[in-house]
Amino acid sequence: MRKILLSRPILVTIIVSAALIGLILGFLRPDAALPEQPALRLVDLPERPALRPADLPEHELADHGHEAMFFQEMADNKVECQLCFLNCIIPDGHRGICRVRENREGRLYTLVYGLLASTMIAEIEKDGMQHALPGTKVLAIATASCNFRCKQCHNWHITQRYPEDVRARQFTPQEVVDLALRRGARTITGTINEPTIFFEFLYDVAILAREAGLRMQFHTNAAIAEEPLRALLQRLDQAVVDLKGFCPIVYREYYGGCLDSVLRTLKIIREEGVWLEITNLVIPTVNDCMDQIRAMSEWILEYLGPDVPLHFTRFVPAFRLTHLPRTPISTLEQAHAIAREVGINFVTIGNVAGHRYNSTFCPCTGGRLIHRIHFAVMYNRITPEGTSPFSGRPVPGRWE
Repeated sequence: MRKILLSRPILVTIIVSAALIGLILGFLRPDAALPEQPALRLVDLPERPALRPADLPEHELADHGHEAMFFQEMADNKVECQLCFLNCIIPDGHRGICRVRENREGRLYTLVYGLLASTMIAEIEKDGMQHALPGTKVLAIATASCNFRCKQCHNWHITQRYPEDVRARQFTPQEVVDLALRRGARTITGTINEPTIFFEFLYDVAILAREAGLRMQFHTNAAIAEEPLRALLQRLDQAVVDLKGFCPIVYREYYGGCLDSVLRTLKIIREEGVWLEITNLVIPTVNDCMDQIRAMSEWILEYLGPDVPLHFTRFVPAFRLTHLPRTPISTLEQAHAIAREVGINFVTIGNVAGHRYNSTFCPCTGGRLIHRIHFAVMYNRITPEGTSPFSGRPVPGRWE
């Protein structure tokens, strides 16, 4: 065999190129690049310097914190955050599991008040809402971080980051409302990351939005505590809840959440009279058990009623679940059939553009009420009175 001799410059070029390719692949595969986060305990959070008031000039303090609304002072300058199901006990100079609530000398501050990592105009259907002002636009707002650790998260680049690590722009509540009006949105929604994380800002925006004649929407993992939830619901028009499954173990291991707290929130939203819709992302081998989908549908029927819309959506590999396949369309169709069989009247299939069940149908006659292709509304036949033109049956929702 002939020996191939490579000059030193060529060897260096090959080595450098290989290193760059490896680095690029590492960035493209977040599941390999990021460490696993199995437990949700304060002590397990990665260490990073706390942003303490003493570290900043006095005139800059307002730019780095806004006092939180729901917390309890404790001994030794500790505080208990009472915003969500985690009830973090936070020592002085530390943050809760959400990464954005910090104890400063015995008082709790949110570090993301008005610091929006995303402001986006989109179809209201893209935010999971199908029975409220179909075909209209929403202004979607989000900040850094989350109180869940969802392994499938498509927005992991902001939800699983500290606020210091995410580019954001400062807004006032009035500036958000003005932006929505200027861009022709009829609704403002807290979404993309968990809006409970920026509760105080969302609450202030909601007050001004209602005064300006805008709708206010909440797309949530439903892990918020009861007291702040009831306070916020007084300012909301509608809510979309991601019910991620019906198994407590899956909820804990794949999402870092608590199923019981989510079910409690669903009941409260219904009780308070805020319009509610539910999405369920069906993930192969994680939450695609048809027995559990049937149990979930039966629970919805019993505790929320037959007219709460239920949307089954297709999983696309992302974040730490890139090794799983997309959800088979047949699985979504089977889930749809089960929910209808149980008695849920309005069931759709999402993330499958052009599927028949992107649309909404009259449960009495089967006539197509709202024809959708993916997020686009082709036509809406629901009458101005909110009824089906096929049967005269009321179609629950917020149509005007």
